[in-house]
Amino acid sequence: MKILKQILVYLTWTVIALLVGICYARIILGSNEIAAEGWGYLAHLFYVHGLLYIGLIVGAIIALLFILLDVFYLKKKLKNNIKSTSIRFLFLLVITIVVGVIHYILEKVVDVI
Repeated sequence: MKILKQILVYLTWTVIALLVGICYARIILGSNEIAAEGWGYLAHLFYVHGLLYIGLIVGAIIALLFILLDVFYLKKKLKNNIKSTSIRFLFLLVITIVVGVIHYILEKVVDVI
């Protein structure tokens, strides 16, 4: 039962990380000012596809880094309460910022992506 609870907790954190990744992709891609009629519908589909494609990849990277950090460091230092959940969420946001900065450097500065 303990293992099932742990899997459910990490699944919840993974979903949160995926949503944060999609929010990051929304910030990167900007708003969708394209009309969803005629040829604009095709452009709208590409926008949504790019939003989900980039967002889910970045979110998966964030989730992987967060789970590794939680398993090897945070689980030993924190107990399960509201304060530790807030600290974990703060670490999730810090990881998101680090991944965003690395993505920006690779895309704009080094021009790899």
